Amino acid sequence: MAEYEVVREIQNSCSGNQMRDVFFDEVETDDPVGYVRQLLGEDPEELSVEEGQAGSLTVFCCSHGLRQKFLFTLI
Repeated sequence: MAEYEVVREIQNSCSGNQMRDVFFDEVETDDPVGYVRQLLGEDPEELSVEEGQAGSLTVFCCSHGLRQKFLFTLI
């Protein structure tokens, strides 16, 4: 099982507020997209994945009107 540092950004949906919530965590998973689906508790309305360098992965999703970004970096 791979170990990742995960940075989760939740964009603020209030107009005029540019701040976002940012959370850091370390997780062990072989399926980062499955991890995101499990964390959200249901299938998001939108989901896209971008592969980066050195095994990093970025998952963009929208669930309940909130846009979120999960950046998975191998540890």
